[in-house]
Amino acid sequence: MAQLKITLKKSLIGRPKDQIATAKSLGLTKPGSTAVQPDNVQTKGKVAKISHLIEVEQA
Repeated sequence: MAQLKITLKKSLIGRPKDQIATAKSLGLTKPGSTAVQPDNVQTKGKVAKISHLIEVEQA
């Protein structure tokens, strides 16, 4: 199965609570942190919600 490498590029300070929770559910806690997640519908929905804060590439 395909994997997505997701990197948090911007800080979560001052962001709405739902965006912070989404980032944490992806395993991203501070800027520069990276997580590898499966490429499925749930992950794509989370990525879409915080797309302005992250960078995504195929792993």
